[in-house]
Formats: sequence, structure tokens, C-alpha cells
Amino acid sequence: MTSVASLFAPVEADLSVMTENLKQLIGAQHPILYAAAEHLFGAGGKRVRPAIVLLVSRATRGNQEITQRHRRLAEITEMIHTASLVHDDVVDESELRRGIPTVHANFGTRIAVLAGDFLFAQSSWYLANLDNLEVVKLLSEVIKDFAEGEIQQGLNRFDTELDLDTYLQKSYYKTASLIANSAKAAAILSDRASAEAENFYHYGKHWGLAFQIVDDILDFTASTEGLGKPAGSDLRSGNLTAPVLFAMEQKPYLKTLIEREFSEEGDLEQALDLVNASDGIARSRELAQYNAKAAMACLNEIPASESKEALLNLCEFVLSRLY
Repeated sequence: MTSVASLFAPVEADLSVMTENLKQLIGAQHPILYAAAEHLFGAGGKRVRPAIVLLVSRATRGNQEITQRHRRLAEITEMIHTASLVHDDVVDESELRRGIPTVHANFGTRIAVLAGDFLFAQSSWYLANLDNLEVVKLLSEVIKDFAEGEIQQGLNRFDTELDLDTYLQKSYYKTASLIANSAKAAAILSDRASAEAENFYHYGKHWGLAFQIVDDILDFTASTEGLGKPAGSDLRSGNLTAPVLFAMEQKPYLKTLIEREFSEEGDLEQALDLVNASDGIARSRELAQYNAKAAMACLNEIPASESKEALLNLCEFVLSRLY
């Protein structure tokens, strides 16, 4: 399988500079924040979101160098994403992220909540300083979407009446909104026509949905070691994802197990077996493939470049994680 790092070759140097900048931007304020920043930005994350911003920036600049505003947008994107992860881990009481202890496991819940708040506030400050109202609106929408997605997920726990459209909407809020809006923002900073910027928005939206659906499949098919968290943890917490929604259509008893919140011994194991015995995973894979192909189609009008090729290859990569 192609490594994600190799796909970022056109922006690898940009990403290295960004990572060091982030440690300084976040950590300069306080020793604890510096320790948290070292922990967050040195945690072996894939840096997919800022990489997409930088690839779109280079794809829309032609032979010209990207600007400092493009670089700052990539940093803002990673700050917003990381803030959401820190808060998610507190809400979900997750002890591990990417196989290492989470911020709240290392520093305590109080510091984790404040570190997430600080990251959101810092990203908003740098966003305002881009001096582009349209970009400010796009990224502010993302922060609202994160909260909306988290609230939706909390309200819909163990809800067997949840439908696929609501699941996809929540997946957009929690994952795809940031990728879609930051990709569009990068094109706007390159002064591209609104139709082209909109194409990059839809690229990010479909890519983000494909990424989330694949993540939700891996929650059932990958090992605990590969996930960096226990397999089946979404279902255990009542977060019903595409494989479960499809499986419930075939395996009605799965609803019973979910509605009693796996309160009896062996319920969770039985539920996992029912999902694996259904075509839920296969149908979810088809849904991910549909979105990956839709993302690729959004780049049809974009001139050929190394960066465009990387954006196309990222669509193949997101599906290759399943194999």
C-alpha cells in the first residue's frame, strides 16, 4: 500500500516547516501548552488536512510560489483539527489516540479542555489576520459544524431510528466540513474563480466522507493495534455508523441489542458478530468508493500538475486503507 507520506512529496518541505511553526505558535505562551503542543504535533499524525490545503494551494498557483497566507491557512486547519481531537477525546473518555496517551490522559481533563479552547481561540486569531472575509466565514463555519456534529452524535447514541442521511450529515460536520471549506479557502486565496473554488469544496466534502466511512469500517475490521483504540469502540459507545445502519436492515435482532445498550453479558460480542455476518461492511465500502470517485471527478477541470496528481492519488489511498 502506498504510504500517505509519499503522496505528500510536493508539499513535504511545507509540512515540515508547518509542524515546527505550530509548536512555536502554540507553545510560546506557557510551558504546559508547549508540552501539549510537542505531544500533539509530534504525535505521528498523518497531517492529511494541512497537506490537502497545501496541495490545493500549489495546484491553484501554477508556476508561482504559494504565499504566507496559504501557509498560515494550513496551520489554522491543523490547529482547528487538533483542537477538535483534544475535545473529542475528553468527551469520549479516550485514553489513547494513534496508539499514544491522549492529552487529558497525560495532563488531566482540565488542561485538555483549556488546551482545546486555546487552540480554537488561537486559530480564530490567525484566521482574522488573513484579512479575507470569505475565508473567515468558511473556517468559522467549520468550528460551528464541529460542535453541531458532536451534539448530534451525543443525542443520537443508541438510536436505532437513525437513518443514513443523518449519519452522513454528522460525518460531514465532524470530518468533511474542515477539509471541504479549507480546500475552498486555499483556492480563494489563490484568487481562483468561484466555480473552481467550489469544485475544491466538493472535492474536500466527498474525500472527507470517504475517509470517515473507511474509518467507520476499520472500527470493525482492523486490529486494536492498527486502530490505536479498541476495535468496536464506536458501537460500544452507541455511535451507530454505516456498517451498523446497513446491518440492522438484515439483522433485526441487532436493534434489540443496541436498544438495551449492550447491558447483558455477551451483547456487544453478539452485535459485532451480527455486523460481520451481514453485508453492512460491503455496502459501506461501496459508499466510500462512490464518494472517492466523486472527489476525483471534481478535479476534472483542474490543469495537470504534481499537486493535482497527489490529490487524485489521495482518493485511491483512502480506499486502500481497507486492504
